[in-house]
This record gives sequence, structure tokens and C-alpha cells, in this order.
Amino acid sequence: MFDIKEELKKLPDSPGVYLHKDEFGQIIYVGKAISLKKRVSQYFQSSRNHSPKTVDMVKHIKEFEYINCGSEMEALILECNLIKKYKPKYNILLRDDKTYPYIKVTLNEDFPRVIKTRRLVNDGSKYFGPYADVTSVNIIIDLLNSMYSLKRCKTLSFNKSFKPCLNYHIHQCQGLCTGNVTREEYKVSVDKALEFLSGKTGELVRLIKDEMNAASDEERYEDAAIYRDYLYAIEALSEKQRVVLSSPENIDVVLVEEGLSGCHALLFTVREGKLSGRESFFLGDGIKEDKDILLSEFIKRYYFENVMIPKQILVSSNPADKELLEEYLSRERGSNVSITLPQRGEKKALLDVIRRDALLMLSNLDERANRQIEKNEKVYEGLKEIFGEDAKKIHRVESYDISNIFGVDSVGAMVVFEDGVPLKKAYRRFKIKTIEGANDVGSLTEVLFRRFRNAVSGMPGFEILPDAIFMDGGEGQIGSAKDVLNALGLTDIIVCGMVKDDKHRTRAILYNGEEYPLRGKPELFSYVGAIQEEVHRFAIDYHRNLRNKSVQVSVLDKIPGVGPGRKADLLSKFGSVEAIKNASIVEISSVVPESVAREIKRFFEA
Repeated sequence: MFDIKEELKKLPDSPGVYLHKDEFGQIIYVGKAISLKKRVSQYFQSSRNHSPKTVDMVKHIKEFEYINCGSEMEALILECNLIKKYKPKYNILLRDDKTYPYIKVTLNEDFPRVIKTRRLVNDGSKYFGPYADVTSVNIIIDLLNSMYSLKRCKTLSFNKSFKPCLNYHIHQCQGLCTGNVTREEYKVSVDKALEFLSGKTGELVRLIKDEMNAASDEERYEDAAIYRDYLYAIEALSEKQRVVLSSPENIDVVLVEEGLSGCHALLFTVREGKLSGRESFFLGDGIKEDKDILLSEFIKRYYFENVMIPKQILVSSNPADKELLEEYLSRERGSNVSITLPQRGEKKALLDVIRRDALLMLSNLDERANRQIEKNEKVYEGLKEIFGEDAKKIHRVESYDISNIFGVDSVGAMVVFEDGVPLKKAYRRFKIKTIEGANDVGSLTEVLFRRFRNAVSGMPGFEILPDAIFMDGGEGQIGSAKDVLNALGLTDIIVCGMVKDDKHRTRAILYNGEEYPLRGKPELFSYVGAIQEEVHRFAIDYHRNLRNKSVQVSVLDKIPGVGPGRKADLLSKFGSVEAIKNASIVEISSVVPESVAREIKRFFEA
């Protein structure tokens, strides 16, 4: 039996990390301390000065353990690592309301790539952003890859037997794998891309306009439209960056604000003197902690995970442990980092402007949260009519679907909704391994067994269980889910089916053998319909991607006389295998010899 009073007496008066545990031995909080004895003892003294969250946490502490550290800096780093590992309930865990993408140039590679990412990693790459317009980011990356023929594959080294891919044959890559391009020659293209991303867009814009006008004059209107979209994307990213500093500095501005929707950390990024993006992170409901503590916790969590650290961070109030945070960030950056609460001048004016933006942003978050709460309440009323009081616990819903064509390339998909909102980072895909042919129920059984076996074994990414499973189908699909859950001892999870009408529209929920029509319940209809459409879309997208890869790799390769070069020429000309199949011998002969064209027609006719 763990005696808290006795164990408190044994705590050392030295730096370290402490871990609070509940009655099940689960770690519910990780903290650091200059003096373990003083800090841990404070939790079990008078609660008058404790925040509501701390009061609630102390009720659940049944034991604790600690780890001695040589310094407060060592304790800070260990604390961050343990929070990342255990994700304790009462620590602030960053949940971004909307994580915006960055454009990443992989300068740590011999032949750098330009790619999209939502994670910042200290790997020597250069990052640009964040950007709010995801579509424009995708178009810009495609533009840079196309205009400068940049490397797109992840391969880092090429042996002599390595064969060039399709991008090389259609002149979308310089062919680094052939050994005919030096690092110095390739670097010229990368430098041009970096100049463009740094804001020097004039040269490329002129080139695009020339190409667009030429395509229009030659009546290549589809090509002209692509160049037009490139220009729109450049404009969309550029116009969102307004100049806020007279000097080209890189600064982050961090504020912690509380509204009706809860407590949020708001991060604004200034790059080259321009306000380039903003992000919001939900810290929790009704935390009621001092802002300096919340600000300190956010800075630790955010910059420990996202290591694109600027030289200066402007704040709305001085965070707790300010000097320690500056020391840690400076060490990670490799040069001095200051955390500053500006009192006058240009940066004070910048902070005031951003404060106004932040309040408006918070107002929008509150409005969105209120709409979601109202919608969730109406959905709950509808679910209560079906599931009774069990509806109270339905916060996380998972749904599954199978996609294949006549049993070929069969795949499974899992989507997750939390409180009515899709949680895309929790989606999972499965290739069917044990079932042959078009057996949807058998395939679902395999997918469900793999998913929940992983959960039982504690595999990362699968450990969180749903409160309910909404199967895309009827009794067969429901039965397969229940069989798997019963076999694994997971009997508390609600299982129901989503029934469609003859026009493939969501019609009812099937639960315990009874159908519950959704007509006349618009919020519940919208909720269930969104889940059903999303899982169907996700499954089809995965299957389509696999099928396209399979077709491009295998079908054309089986035709006598069609090697990698001719395959690339054919796909470049016709755009797809289906178009090649439907083309005439005369049309195909414009790309390959007539004898090979006849082989192609003979193959597809067979």
C-alpha cells in the first residue's frame, strides 16, 4: 500500500521530475521541480491556492514516483520527453484547432526536394509558412517541381542498376538516378526555388505569364488554364503576407487567451518582416490557470515538438520559467533566443495589432464552438432515442468500409469522429491479406480484428478505443464487429449499422435488430450521413490509388515491346491506361512503332 505521507518525507531537496499516478497505475501528470520535496508536497497541502484542474487531479493521485536530475535544464528536457511518451490526462497536450501546412525544402539531402509538411523537424531542412491556403500550397509545390524539374522520389542514393521512373521519361525530373547530373548543377534549380519561396517571385511569374500566353495563342487551352492556376496560387499566398516590421526579421508572437470555447494558445508567425501565418491550439476547457503558467507550458510543448525556433518570441505576458525557457531554446537553436514582452516601439505596435487579430480569431473560434455545441446537443437527443442513456458516453465514433472491384485490390478503411468532427490524423487504412474475392463481411472481420488486436496489445496509434462503431451496412456487418469485440473482451462498445435507401442515401440507423429512420431529424441525419460518406470516400480513395499504381506498374509492362521509355511516352501522350486501351492503332502508332501498336491493341482486346 502506497502511503503518500510517508513517501513525501523521502523526497530529496534536489531537481527532478515527478509522475503522479491514479488507482490503476496510469500516469496522469508529469511535472518538473527545482526541489522535488517542496514542489510535490505542495499538491497535498491546502487547496485554497490550487486551480480547479489541480484540485480535481489531486483527488485522483494514489501514488507518485520521481526521477532525480542533475539540473533544472535536465529536468525540463526529461519532463518534455515523458509528456510526449505518456500523454498524461492533466498535462497540457496541444490539440491544434487547425494545423496549417509548411513548404519544406529538404536541404539535409544531397538532392533536396520541395514537399508539403505539417510537422517541423530539426533535420537541417528549410521551412516556409505556415500557410492557410492548402490548395495554393499544393499548386505551388507542383509548380516548383515542374518548372525546375526537381526530384520527387524519396530515394536518397541510387545504385548502378536503378532505373529512371516515369517523371524522368516525361521530362518532369532531371534524372539524378542516371548519374548525369551533378550536385552543383542540381543546386542551381534548388536555389531558384528557394528564391521564389523567399518572396522573389518576379522572374518565375514572368516566365509563367509567357508560357500561358504562348499556350493560349497555340489554342492549348488546358495548358493555359494550368498556368493561370499557378498565378492564382502565387497571388493567394503572397496577399496573405502583410508587412508588419520595417526590418526583415523572423519572429513568433504567442498569446494565451480564454473564451467561451475554452483556453487557446494563439501563435502568429512573422517571416522576413511579413505576417505569414497564424495557428490556434486548444489548451482545454475551464482550466483557470494563471496565463504565465499556461504560456510557459505552451512554449515548452510547442517548441519541443516544432523546432523551427526564431531568434525572438514576443509574448503578451512573461511566462513562468522565462530564463530557463530562453536557455533551452537558445541551446536548441544554436544561438541566443529571447522571450520579450515589448513595452514601446515598433514591436509593441506589432503586439497590439496582433492582440486585436487574436481577439477576433478567438471570437470566431467561440462562434464555431457554440454552433458545434448546439449541433451536438441535437444529435445527442436523436442518439438518446436509439441508445438510451448509453448515448451520454458517445464522444468517439469509428466507422469501417471495404472497397474493391470484383474482389481485386481489396482494402479496408477506418475513419474517426470525435464530438461530431472528423479526426483525420486517427484515420487508418488496411490492405486485405486473408480474404480472397469480393467478400465484404469477411474483409471487415479481418480489418476489425487487426484494429482491435492492435488496441489490446497497446500498439501506438490504435490504443484509444471508440465509444461506438457505426458500420457501413446491415446485420452482416454488425455481426462481424460484435464477433470480433466479444472475442477480444471489448463488450462495452456500442455497435450499430448505417442503412442506405435505393438511391444510396443515408436512411436509418440499425441497432439491436430495429431500424430507426432519420427522416425529420436533420442534425442526426447530417451527422450519420457525414460519417457514412466519409468512410466510403476514404475507402474508395485508397483503393483507387492502389489500383492506379497496380495498373501503371503491371498492365503495360506485360505488353511485348513496351519498356519503361515507351510506357512513359504512352502515358504522357494519352494520360491513362484506359485512354491507351480506347485509342486506335493509328493514334498509338504516333507514339510507338506500328508493330508495337498492334501488340498493344491485341493485348487489350484479349
